[in-house]
Amino acid sequence: MNIYDIAKKAGVSTATVSRVINGNTNVSEKSRKKILDVIEQEGYIPNVFARGLSLNTIKTVGILCPVISDINHALPVSFLERLLRQNGFDTLLTCSGSNEEDKTKYLELLLNKRVDAIFVIGSTEKELSENEHFVAAAKHIPIVIVNGFVPVDNVYCVLCDEETATCEMVQTLYRQGYEKILYIYDTATYSGYQKLQGYYKGVGLCGIEADPELILKVEDLYDSMDMVKASVNDLICSKVNFSAVLAADDLLAIGALKALRIHKMEAMPIIGFNNSMHGRTSNPELTTIDNMIEVQCNAAVNLLMDVLSGKSATSKMMISAKVIQRETFKF
Repeated sequence: MNIYDIAKKAGVSTATVSRVINGNTNVSEKSRKKILDVIEQEGYIPNVFARGLSLNTIKTVGILCPVISDINHALPVSFLERLLRQNGFDTLLTCSGSNEEDKTKYLELLLNKRVDAIFVIGSTEKELSENEHFVAAAKHIPIVIVNGFVPVDNVYCVLCDEETATCEMVQTLYRQGYEKILYIYDTATYSGYQKLQGYYKGVGLCGIEADPELILKVEDLYDSMDMVKASVNDLICSKVNFSAVLAADDLLAIGALKALRIHKMEAMPIIGFNNSMHGRTSNPELTTIDNMIEVQCNAAVNLLMDVLSGKSATSKMMISAKVIQRETFKF
């Protein structure tokens, strides 16, 4: 059944049926009741896509995340979906991986689905300059990046000031006598880049030079905890001296903790990042820097609602991080 059948059965015009379906109040109560009775009797479900074309919105927002199995991606997706639903929007999820070409394809896919806007979880360091796929997509609809930054018109970014948080943690450790701080990271994201810059900045402000031996990059993104365990174990066996561990992610910190435990060195300060459930359930519980991802998601959805309603909105919103002190390091 379509609106022509409903109009015929209710004895009204198709335009009147369309107005009732779209919530237009310019319809007599008598006609409205006839139409709604027919819809109920026939179990009619409106074609949301066709309706969206006439209203210039299908009340659906795309979400593009790299890897949904990564808790650091799954959490913001969950927050965004709930917040958007509260604002009357459905969501369409796609997972692009870390390949730039795949991200371009998925942005095009979401555009072809006629979504009203797109949320992107994170961005890469490379996208600061090579961002043609964002430029192309943002010509059509607004894009909101959570925990990333791409300087393009009609792209709105909400992120945590992770550079400052990392810098301050390095200085805190140094002030408490921990001068040789092992820094561990694993990705070339914008977030990862900011943390690394924060480490360099913090070391510089402490008046010491960054030691290349104390900067450990783990290449295997899908088995990072075990890779860190093996790499840190190799450092210890190679007599590389360090007195504290600061990692760009909780899982990386836990991998380091496992290696230190083998050598009975787990009493040194170990600090992770992102305040994930891994840190809360590790033994001992992990001190971590909280990037306030739920706050970021709330701010991002509010920002999009402003954009869609025609209000002015900032292109870059920065949220402060928060240190969560647990058993592996207390000030």
